[in-house]
Amino acid sequence: MKITVRVKPNAKKIGVEKVGEEYVAFVRAPPIEGRANAELIEVLAEYFKVPKSKIRIVSGARTKKKIVEID
Repeated sequence: MKITVRVKPNAKKIGVEKVGEEYVAFVRAPPIEGRANAELIEVLAEYFKVPKSKIRIVSGARTKKKIVEID
């Protein structure tokens, strides 16, 4: 399944919300050296209750709007 995720780095809270057709992920990590992407994968794994190895960023690794594939 592929989903669109808008990432909010440096957020005060951690979590995922569904807004319309896309998801909004709040992560505490800054968008430096892939830290926000790593935390995004952890947050999505917890939200969808799948292992982190089943989640990968298909496109948008350097942008706030990403397409993520979940097996």
